[in-house]
Amino acid sequence: MIIITGGAGFIGSAMLWELNRHGIDEVLIVDDLGQASEGKWLNLRGLRFADFIHKDDLSGLLEKNLLSGIEAVIHMGAISATTEQDANLLLRNNYEYSKMLASWCAAKSVRFIYASSAATFGDGSAGYSDGTEAVDRLRPLNMYGYSKQLFDLWALRNGILDHAAGLKFYNVYGPNEYHKGEMSSVVFKAFHQIRESGNVKLFRSHRPEYQDGEQLRDFVYVKDCTRIMKWLLETPSATGLFNVGTGQARSFRDLAIATFDAMGVKPSITFIPMPETIREKYQYYTCADCGNLRNAGYTAPMTSLEEGVRDYVQNHLSKEHPHLDIAATDMETINKEPSR
Repeated sequence: MIIITGGAGFIGSAMLWELNRHGIDEVLIVDDLGQASEGKWLNLRGLRFADFIHKDDLSGLLEKNLLSGIEAVIHMGAISATTEQDANLLLRNNYEYSKMLASWCAAKSVRFIYASSAATFGDGSAGYSDGTEAVDRLRPLNMYGYSKQLFDLWALRNGILDHAAGLKFYNVYGPNEYHKGEMSSVVFKAFHQIRESGNVKLFRSHRPEYQDGEQLRDFVYVKDCTRIMKWLLETPSATGLFNVGTGQARSFRDLAIATFDAMGVKPSITFIPMPETIREKYQYYTCADCGNLRNAGYTAPMTSLEEGVRDYVQNHLSKEHPHLDIAATDMETINKEPSR
């Protein structure tokens, strides 16, 4: 049995899809679905799993040894809004909950894979190395990033990272992010802006060394993320912190143009002022150093921005039912796929 916390969320449900497409459905989903109108439950429709429990019930079941046969815990559950201002709420959900799970896995010798974040790197002045020696030097720009760094530091001090894998996700986009609202990817937002008005709005640059729309990010497709996580499940010798990105920084203008091209629409971009509330904490450049992942043995190529956006737009966003659905997957084709 594999536990996925945050299993109805963006990356968590995509990981369930990844496991399903390889014939694995002995999975316990742990999450809080919130209001039905928010649509998070739709991420699970069409996917296979053994059971579902509310996130608040997991610790009690683990403490009482009521869950048996657990082979791995994939911990994606967290408050992921970089704008969240309730520091205590972030600490309870992103730090204390993670400590509880990591401690249980360590005591039971269960594989533990968890979501850290590229937000731990702050403005990037300390670089983007995922080496554990760099963790102390990082200065996150928001409380979300700090909650993730606190757990990385705790995991390092307590030997958790000698056996576990922490994943520093960069700008992930792709299917099953539809419930995220303002925290959804720029691809998702651009698609809907183009469909409604034929135009995409991007932030102006407020730094002279960057032109409008030329702010740079490492955009990574969620299907690459799940392939990496599947590989980590199969490779318990891969431990420590790992950046999950493409290793290439691309501009928001590139992303917008890729979305226009995927929709067959002539590009039209309008630049708007960046809100002052985020201007001082805005990252102008992120790019993953993927050396740790490659050195650990992961050799598959990463999906290009144009290829990932095209798949997301044409095979998901443009469909009536855009969620990942195992019933819509050609298993014969998948089983013949070369390892990426």
